[in-house]
Amino acid sequence: MKTIGLIGGITWESTLEYYRIINEAVKLKLGDLYSAKLLLYSFNFAELLEFQQHSGWESISEKFIEAAETLQTAGAEIILICANTMHKVYDSVKEKIPTPILHITDVTAKEILKTDIRKVGLLGTKYTMEEDFYKDRLQNFNIDSIIPDKNERELINKIIYNELCKGIFSIKSKKVFIEIINNLHNRGADGIILGCTEIPLLINEQDVKIPIFNTTLIHAAAVVNYALK
Repeated sequence: MKTIGLIGGITWESTLEYYRIINEAVKLKLGDLYSAKLLLYSFNFAELLEFQQHSGWESISEKFIEAAETLQTAGAEIILICANTMHKVYDSVKEKIPTPILHITDVTAKEILKTDIRKVGLLGTKYTMEEDFYKDRLQNFNIDSIIPDKNERELINKIIYNELCKGIFSIKSKKVFIEIINNLHNRGADGIILGCTEIPLLINEQDVKIPIFNTTLIHAAAVVNYALK
């Protein structure tokens, strides 16, 4: 079993899900007393948010390189960035780190390719929805993506940062997400990427009539398969 390194704290609520899913998957594959070999570098999310809000992505990149180096030195053989938005700095981190870093968009795209779906709605922070680092990666797999309209994007972003990142999961916000998902479906999306690791804490496949792709679950499951090769 390879040692998994997690770059987490982005937020700790979703990092907890990574830890749970990974260990449950290992137990399922190997037996009741088995658990994953894990190393965790957990950020203070408030500090990263401060950089985000002032366009300090170069500083964020440096922080993630430092985190990955720490995990690598400690013995990590595969690394995960436990957040969708922070994959904005993936390329700059990968340039400096020889240890494999499993990209969340790549494994999600491969999961989509197992279906007949080739056009998806993308939900996430404004960075994930509006910038190209995520959508272009999907396009590399010949998967087209559409995003909510401007007002819906603002609302999603507000709910993510003001509620989900603080562990607040309300029925009102669930209804907002369901309505936006239905709107994307009406615009031609055949599936929905929950492209923020907190969104699956609010929405699950029972809530909607369209296939959803839970990036937290997909990412965590993929690293277990890698670690147990």
